[in-house]
Amino acid sequence: MTEKIITIGGAAGAWGDSSLSTAQLLAAGNLDYIVYEALAEVTMAILSRAKMKNPNAGYAIDFINPVLKTHLREIRRQGIRVVTNAGGINPQAAAEALRQIAAEQEIDLKVAVVEGDNLMPQLAQLREADVREMARNTPLPDQVIAINAYLGAFPIAAALDRGADVVITGRVVDSALMLGPLIHEFGWQPDDLDKLAQGSLVGHLLECGPQSTGGLLTDWESVESWVNIGYPIAECAADGSFVLTKPTGTDGLVNRATVTEQILYEIGDPRAYILPDVTCDFADVQLTEVGPDRVRVEGARGYPPPSTYKACALEMDGYRLTFLLLLTGRDAARKAQRVGETLFGRMRRVFPMMGWGDFRATSIEVLGSESQFGPHGRAADTREVVLKIAAHHDQREALAFFAREIPSSALSMAQSIIGGGSGLPRPTPMIRVHSMLVPREMVEITVDDLRLTIDDLRNTNYDIRNTNNEIRGDLIENRKSKIVNEVIENQKSKIVNDEIEVPLLRIAYGRSGDKGDICNVGIVARRPEFVPVLARELTAEKVKSYLAHLVDGRVERFELPGLHAFNFVLHEALGGGGTASLRFDPLGKGMAQILLECPIRVPVRMLD
Repeated sequence: MTEKIITIGGAAGAWGDSSLSTAQLLAAGNLDYIVYEALAEVTMAILSRAKMKNPNAGYAIDFINPVLKTHLREIRRQGIRVVTNAGGINPQAAAEALRQIAAEQEIDLKVAVVEGDNLMPQLAQLREADVREMARNTPLPDQVIAINAYLGAFPIAAALDRGADVVITGRVVDSALMLGPLIHEFGWQPDDLDKLAQGSLVGHLLECGPQSTGGLLTDWESVESWVNIGYPIAECAADGSFVLTKPTGTDGLVNRATVTEQILYEIGDPRAYILPDVTCDFADVQLTEVGPDRVRVEGARGYPPPSTYKACALEMDGYRLTFLLLLTGRDAARKAQRVGETLFGRMRRVFPMMGWGDFRATSIEVLGSESQFGPHGRAADTREVVLKIAAHHDQREALAFFAREIPSSALSMAQSIIGGGSGLPRPTPMIRVHSMLVPREMVEITVDDLRLTIDDLRNTNYDIRNTNNEIRGDLIENRKSKIVNEVIENQKSKIVNDEIEVPLLRIAYGRSGDKGDICNVGIVARRPEFVPVLARELTAEKVKSYLAHLVDGRVERFELPGLHAFNFVLHEALGGGGTASLRFDPLGKGMAQILLECPIRVPVRMLD
């Protein structure tokens, strides 16, 4: 009897991903599901602002029209089912728009909507329960414009069980979009924890589109072409194991490095990656290259999930303004810095005369001078830079006045100030994200007209404890890996004084990502024998010191022995993160590249 294999294609990693992916995946001709991941904290803020202006807005419209509108007939012809969180904060509007498209094309289409993530109706109840921000322990802010829980995969499976051709959700954890179909197809139960962990890993590798097939790879030159980069496909078995691949004949690359980097992306403790349906342990995951552009993934372990949902509240907190100016010539970096300081100084002289208070926060970055590297930069004498200025103020009028004053710098300050060619910047609302844990019984989930109870979403054969920040259960504690320590002990006698200082990049590669104001940097040894060197040299303290110009909080280090990797979690590292940060890189996308320049000492005999 042939083993049942369910094939899922990841067609989008974010709102704004390529519209070319769907046609490519359809040409593969072997998919059971296509999944579109559309949401991030920043996206939720954008959609919330859109819905404030138009009650029929608030969803990622591009995924409905033109993407699904263009390909709907072929998707239905191939019998492919679609799952997407493009519903944003208005999934009913997204579903209605898709139903209208199907009617116009005379296509029979059952669209199901998963709701319940919107907790605005429970806002007073949440305040009364004194639900607090996870990192800062602060109460809910006064001006909440949206609050959404991260739902899990079982409601998506319920929608598919009822015959949905397309499932549209609001806020769910990204990996639930792929786990839901696997629960439906294989009949996995809430206590199939290892399978749920493996299915969540499927989602983790597909949720960012081509990031797992050669996009963002540290060793970018090993990817021959990105022109027609292949979007990821997971071939999933009932035991939870799967092969990650991409459509035949497409560009990009799938190998151990591309998969490892994506596993490390945006995680915290790899032994306790918390999701609504399962707490995942990815530390001992095994990767096997089973063919060209084919990697088998297995070994994830699962433990009970917490008795809470994570939720994010969005707060209106004044306004922000960002603009860019080009400066050229000798001492361009010092010149740009002075221009930025002068512009702020001029406003601070004028604002009191206009009846406005001071800026809440300001930021000057001289891009091109390696300002992101702080004290480790080596390009201070560059002759061409971009000055980035950003400001936060309580009043839109103050920032609008500031914007109108920007052109005066080209007449009254340094030579060679050149505008960006896109007109004056406009103040935009500052949206601040507050993350919290919400008791599950406060979240009422529905699939169309079917209300799901807690018992519909899990069984009670195991204890679900309110873990809050204490996320490791006894089972996880008992399975702490000893592999790294054993490797270190075996190698100690071989590490001698004959050493050389090299950039970390020489013996490792890495990837960074964001969760609010937390940045994670995954670092992977290029060869297993480099693991003890990394363990000795790249301590949490050293990473904190090297990145001190960017990281205000503590740094934690976690081991992933199965992947010969370490994950560093950097707290208070993104200037507030997302839409609250004034940095040019508020999501920490360049953090790994900065850390890979960190000097470490390596035995000469270990280097080729």
